Amino acid sequence: MSGRLRRCPRDMTYTLLPVCPACGGPTVPAHPARFSPSDSRGRYRRAARGWTI
Repeated sequence: MSGRLRRCPRDMTYTLLPVCPACGGPTVPAHPARFSPSDSRGRYRRAARGWTI
């Protein structure tokens, strides 16, 4: 079990488990990924995901 807080996108409940105890669906990390303004590879990562710059 991870110590990171997770959230179910269906019913918005928070848990530490990878599966929601209320609906049984998968959970996602509750917090966004870390961001660094000096990210040298960010331009390529955004292009690979199809995000506009």
